[in-house]
Amino acid sequence: METPESPLETLKRLQQQQAKKANADGRAKVTPIKKRMLESSVEIGAKLADDILFQHTVFCQTVLPYRDPGPEVREWKREQGDVRLLLEAGKAYNKKKDSFVKIGLPFGPAARLILCHLNTEALRTGSPVVEVEGSMTAFIRRLQGYQPNGQEIGKFKDQLTRLSTSLIRLALRRDDHALQINTQIISAFDLWVEKCEGERFLFPQKIELGGQYFSSLQEHAIPLDERAVAALAHSAMALDVYCWLAQRLHRVDPRRGQFVAWAALHQQFGQGYKRIRAFRYDFLNILAMVKAQYPTARFGTDEGGMMLGNSPPPVQRRTILVSIPPPTKV
Repeated sequence: METPESPLETLKRLQQQQAKKANADGRAKVTPIKKRMLESSVEIGAKLADDILFQHTVFCQTVLPYRDPGPEVREWKREQGDVRLLLEAGKAYNKKKDSFVKIGLPFGPAARLILCHLNTEALRTGSPVVEVEGSMTAFIRRLQGYQPNGQEIGKFKDQLTRLSTSLIRLALRRDDHALQINTQIISAFDLWVEKCEGERFLFPQKIELGGQYFSSLQEHAIPLDERAVAALAHSAMALDVYCWLAQRLHRVDPRRGQFVAWAALHQQFGQGYKRIRAFRYDFLNILAMVKAQYPTARFGTDEGGMMLGNSPPPVQRRTILVSIPPPTKV
C-alpha cells in the first residue's frame, strides 16, 4: 500500500506540472500570483484555518467600486435582494490649507482588505478603536508575503482615508416597511499629513469605528480564511465573490438549492461590463479561482445562470470561537 503524499509533496508535484505545461506551451513560468494561489489552495485543503478575517455581511452582499470612479463621482449605489446601499464620498480637514478637501470614494482590492483588517482588529480586541500605523503594515506584509514598499503602503493609506470619510446609508426592505440606517464605518480618526514617494497626503493613524457599525458588526460578521483572502487579494471581483459565497452557501436550502440567473449576477458583480456574455466569461474564471480557495463550496453553472448548493462555511465555528475572544464588557 502506497504512503499518501504530504501537502508539501503535493504542492511540489503540482508546481512541477505547471512549470512543465508552461514550458511545453512556450509560455512563461508560473507567475507569483498563480504560485501564491496554488500554495494557498493546497494548504487550505490540508488543514483548518489558523488566521481568520471578518467582513460585514452587508459588504458580502453589496460591493464597492472595482476601480476609481473619479473625483467627480460622489455617490455609489448598489442593490442586492432586499438590501440597498448608498455610499457617499466625504471630506477631510487639511490643516495646511485650513479647509475641508474632497476625498474620493473607496475602491479596489485595497479598500476591501482594509475593511477586513479593521473588522478583525475591532472584534479581536472588543473595542471599536483600532491603532492603524503598525497593524496595517503588518497586515499588508502577511497578505503579500514580503515587506511592502512605500508605494504599496501609500495605496492602502489612501483607501483608508477614503473609507474614513465616507458616509453609508443602508436600507433593508421588509414586507410592510423599510429600515434605514445612516452611519459611518469610521466615526473618528487622528489625521496626519505624510509623505510617500515624494507626495504629501492625508492619512488616519488611529481610527474609531462608528458605534452603529461596530454594534452591527458584532452581530453580522462573516468569518473568512485569511489564506484565501491573501490568495485572491489581486482581484476585487474575486474577493467579492468569495465573500458572497462565504455568507450565502451555508444558508441555502439543502433540499432545493438556489438558482441565480446571469442577469442577477451581472447586476451584482458586473460593474463595467455592458454585455452579459463578456461578464459571464470573466466570472467563470473568477469562480474557478474562488473554488480553489473554497474547496467545499458547492455550485454549478449553465447557460441560464448559477445553481448554489448548501455548503459548509469556509471557516468552521470551532475555529472562530478559539481565534476571537468575546468582546470586553465595559
